[in-house]
Amino acid sequence: MRVRRGIKSRPFYFLLSCLIALSFPHLIGAENLVGDNHTCDNVLERTADCDPQRAAMTWNTTKEPTADFSAKMYGFRYPQVPLEVDNYPVGPDTLQLEQVHVYVRHGERTPVGVRLKEAPASIPEHWIMCRTARRFRAAVSSALGVGPNHIPHLSEVERELDETLLTRRVVERKDGTLGEGECLLGELTDLGRHSTYIFGQNLRKLYVDRLGFIPDTLLSTNSVYFRSTNIPRTTESLQQVIHGLYPTHKCHSTAQPPLLIRNGKDENLIGNTYACKRLEILQVGFATAAAQAYNRSLERLDKKVSKYLNGNPIRVDGKPRASGVMDTIRAAIAHGIKVPPEFEDKNIVDVIVHKTEEVRRLAMGRLLDDMSRKMQSKVERKESDPLKILVHSTHDTAIAGLCSTFDVFDEKWPAFTASITFELFKKREPEPDQARAQSILSRMGSSSTSSQHYVRMRYQNKDMVLPICAQDGDHLEGHPEFCTFSAFKARVKELTPTEWDSECLPAGKP
Repeated sequence: MRVRRGIKSRPFYFLLSCLIALSFPHLIGAENLVGDNHTCDNVLERTADCDPQRAAMTWNTTKEPTADFSAKMYGFRYPQVPLEVDNYPVGPDTLQLEQVHVYVRHGERTPVGVRLKEAPASIPEHWIMCRTARRFRAAVSSALGVGPNHIPHLSEVERELDETLLTRRVVERKDGTLGEGECLLGELTDLGRHSTYIFGQNLRKLYVDRLGFIPDTLLSTNSVYFRSTNIPRTTESLQQVIHGLYPTHKCHSTAQPPLLIRNGKDENLIGNTYACKRLEILQVGFATAAAQAYNRSLERLDKKVSKYLNGNPIRVDGKPRASGVMDTIRAAIAHGIKVPPEFEDKNIVDVIVHKTEEVRRLAMGRLLDDMSRKMQSKVERKESDPLKILVHSTHDTAIAGLCSTFDVFDEKWPAFTASITFELFKKREPEPDQARAQSILSRMGSSSTSSQHYVRMRYQNKDMVLPICAQDGDHLEGHPEFCTFSAFKARVKELTPTEWDSECLPAGKP
């Protein structure tokens, strides 16, 4: 078997299965919850009363996302790289775009845990940034794309109730007080709704307006595919992406885009410890190994950082964990909340990030197998397979995991709305004389359908040159970023467990 350059020699399934260990907790819940309120723990209170430099900020979070909605309202520093439209490289004239697979991280959210709330860090405990999401009926109507009077299965009583019963969702704090517009831990904020809506708009500008790849008006849902993990911030992000790509007035009444969600046992957009108990068992052992490997390099930060952690050192397995600290810092910076200067120092942040996040890569075999099979269907069925664009709403761990799997991870943790696209191209139909010659060669075994197709991976507007396609014959001549579909499939096959259920059994059990 030919050895591919660029693929690191390692026990792949075991290593990447282990690497999920430190990533999953931040997806499913909060950690290190702390207690009482303190002065200026509310974002608005802190802005107006405790931080004079920010007192003039306009917090307009009640309006619906529109193209005129400016992120500057939040006074934040934009960490994302917006999806490029004008400078998107179309590719060689010899290739024609056939199918696009998009994986996008959800929009800005609140931290998944309460950390750094005590002085001198004073990161707010309560984030009043979820006003749009609290208008429940308006959100439901937007998701359906139709009013209650146009839903045929509703009775007259149900329609009347739907028209008159307005529901507000309000966070109740543990002391019984109510937080109007307050976000839950790990919840998509109004800013996150806006940025994912803009992402959808940019998809439309690129694949509808500029390339004409997908239709201006959606007449059938057979050409689109939208899927999210079953976590509110990703499903709500995908709703906004869909609305930006195909707003209601651009959808035929019979073509309402379905938003697909899988049961937990079937999920593959994230590493799945729920379905794979072997991963769950590996989690404890790997977390210990990671702490032993990386904690020493964090010791030199103790004098600068521990004062913000109640005197505790920052460690991979600390309380709070280093990854949890950075989760809070990133969320705060994205929303324009002042953070301690040490956490804006690149020399300090790089040490923390590289020694915790690099161990949070994921095994993505089953997800890539799904994608490869859909591409294969397009290759074989051609125009009879109408599927053109697939958008998946997922998490930072999935984005990093995909990059890591193809050995192109840049060691920078994915920002909110970070995205990866895999584009399937085919060679354009040749002139008649060339077509006859190629037909003869094909019958002689000199070509195949797969050899006429190529895959390009793009991450944050950059073409990725994949090591798996480095050898001659594994990429389009003169364009190393275009992998042959055959080389791409071969790599995916290496990653796909053939006996998933048995490999996920706890060691030692039949």
